[in-house]
Amino acid sequence: MKHLILVFIAVFNLNSFAQHSGKKLLKEVSDKVNGYENISIDFKYVLENTSENIKQETRGDVVLQGDKYKLNILGVTRLFDGKTLYNISPEDEEVTISTKKDDDEDLIAPSKMLSFYENGYTSTMDILQDVKGRKIQYVKLIPIDSNSDIKYILLGIDSQTKHIYNLIQIGKNGTKTTLTVNSFKTNEPLSKSLFNFDTNKYKDYYINKLD
Repeated sequence: MKHLILVFIAVFNLNSFAQHSGKKLLKEVSDKVNGYENISIDFKYVLENTSENIKQETRGDVVLQGDKYKLNILGVTRLFDGKTLYNISPEDEEVTISTKKDDDEDLIAPSKMLSFYENGYTSTMDILQDVKGRKIQYVKLIPIDSNSDIKYILLGIDSQTKHIYNLIQIGKNGTKTTLTVNSFKTNEPLSKSLFNFDTNKYKDYYINKLD
């Protein structure tokens, strides 16, 4: 019985250390991100569900500055100027305008891409991997909300730079979504009009105002 109690104590201490270490690493990542004036990311996005025989792969890029962002993915541009969100679809020749920022559980929601882990999840240290000479430390995030469609998320962090390398989201429906950062640039010179919506460019588009 004494040995069994010692095992329980050891496991509890390891779990506590993993949770503390996970929170500490995430805090370091958050502090690093918040220290930049702007961030430009080029990424690969893969969605898989083997039971449904689904595999979608695409690339995208996003520029973030404070609350503002410009995201390009799947042929659509999502532009947020700090107050209004514009979804621009050249294929449909349509612009959808709303004051809503993002879907709460959208993996690539730009305003949450580098900070979503700060609230709503419990975190523990997971595996450490060597990826092309880079040490990637994974932190496992489990939603506090039991009704969430997300089973868990693995957040891969470059141990040296404290930048996010990739994000693997496992859904309760078996869907696996992976976002891998190909390039991460900071404090780039940006055009003052980058986040502004120019109505003159879309005179022939259908304008759909949601609110």
